[in-house]
This record gives sequence, structure tokens and C-alpha cells, in this order.
Amino acid sequence: MRFFNKNGRNGFTLIEILVVVMILGILATVIIPRIMDKPDIARVTKAKMDINAIKGALAMYKLDNSGYPTTEQGLSALVSKPTSGKIPKKWNPNGYLSKVPKDPWDNEYLYLSPGSHGDFDIVCLGADGDIGGQEFSADIYSWELD
Repeated sequence: MRFFNKNGRNGFTLIEILVVVMILGILATVIIPRIMDKPDIARVTKAKMDINAIKGALAMYKLDNSGYPTTEQGLSALVSKPTSGKIPKKWNPNGYLSKVPKDPWDNEYLYLSPGSHGDFDIVCLGADGDIGGQEFSADIYSWELD
């Protein structure tokens, strides 16, 4: 059966259209899984960038205040002046970050100071929001980043 347009010219047969649709379906099953993991790669990259930005803000905080915020003060000490613990005397009135970022999976970054691996530790728990994990659920540690 041939399809004709209104000018009377030949079009595609139903079989030809079905073959093209099947080829597109096969290509989609191969290509879509490769595209679908790109958002997870982007989230991991963003988490690493956030951690590096926090590390930079912590370095500026230390330059002004001769030390890092305590675990109790947390990363919020980079946004507003701490009111507990050791109160910094030269805290920058503009802050060190405009806001404390959440990780790309909408969880808080974990902060420990003094840290187990240096002056401070920052941890992103990954996609599963729990300690450990594989691939995109793997934890991201500040001391493993450049």
C-alpha cells in the first residue's frame, strides 16, 4: 500500500515507516542509557566544585581569624558571624560565602574541625545520602580533591 500526498506523488509505504521507527527504537535503547548517566556525572562534578569553594572560603576565614570554625559552629560560620564557641574577632562583615550550599542531592555537607585528615574534613555523602556507596552513591571527601 502506497501513501499519496494531495499532489498525487508517491510517499512512503507503511512497511518503510515501520522499519524507520524500529531502527530509531534500537538506536534509542543504545544511546539513551549513555545520556541518562550524564546528570549523575554533573552532580558529582558540582559536589567537588562546591567542596573546593568551601575550602577556599575556609582558607579566607582562617586568614582573618587565625583558625577554622569549630564543628559546632559549622559551615554557617562562613555566612554569618558565629555566636557560640570561640567568637572570631576579625570576622568579615560580608561573610565568606553568600549561603551554605547543599549538595546536588539536596543534603547538607558534613563538616568536622579539627578533622581526621587535616585541619578540617568536608564530606558529601553522594546520591544515597548515606556513608559508603558505589559509583554516584560514593562519598566525596575534601582531602581527596586537589
